Amino acid sequence: MQLNEVKAVITGGASGLGLAAAERLLAAGASVTLLDVNQAAGDEQAARLGVSYVHADVTNEDAIAAALLHAQTNMGGLNLAINCAGVLGAGRVLGRDAPMPLKNFAQTVMINLIGSFNVGKAAANLMAGNAPGLDNERGLIVNTASIAAYEGQIGQAAYAASKGGVVGMTLPMAREFARIGVRVMTIAPGVFHTPMVDGMPPAVYDSLCAQVPFPSRLGSAAEFADAVCFIVTNRYMNGGTIRIDGAIRLQPK
Repeated sequence: MQLNEVKAVITGGASGLGLAAAERLLAAGASVTLLDVNQAAGDEQAARLGVSYVHADVTNEDAIAAALLHAQTNMGGLNLAINCAGVLGAGRVLGRDAPMPLKNFAQTVMINLIGSFNVGKAAANLMAGNAPGLDNERGLIVNTASIAAYEGQIGQAAYAASKGGVVGMTLPMAREFARIGVRVMTIAPGVFHTPMVDGMPPAVYDSLCAQVPFPSRLGSAAEFADAVCFIVTNRYMNGGTIRIDGAIRLQPK
């Protein structure tokens, strides 16, 4: 599909990678609805961009289905869903004081993996009713994983498991949704400059940059947004995961 034909919902759309994707799509003439659990940030960014915002928790199956239906009605359609909502969920399995509580592991998986599943299935259900375009395409779902899905570090067991699940469900969902003309792709970013790294000490930040072979810096949210747009316009991209990481391969710690 062409970017100016896009009617998108973006979870985690009020900051970081999701916000960058929204800005890039809007600049190309798309329609966008932001979904986020952060009410203040959602209201602020929606007002700045001139778009709609819906408060939504991706772990709530019914709320997500209702939020997507609301967005579809408000925009006059829905043909793109971008999953950017997520948490780091850092912590060692065997912590200094005690093993990781199961609730910590489960919460990370619930938000990153099950949240992406909830959005994907609700979006596909609505997109199935779209009129077919070129190649009978009716829509696209773009998930956000991480290179930690492949090289999870010490302290990333929960995060790596959740993102590995996102990668793992991409192909079977793409194969299933082929019958309704909905593509499914995943982007696995490396170390990106997002609000989560803003509080890092300069020495830690510089160390991260030095680990990236080329270019030796953190990725920018705009580069993630560019990848989203490339996937949108290339209909032959389906069922796969794209790494955007400057050739970094995460070390054990």
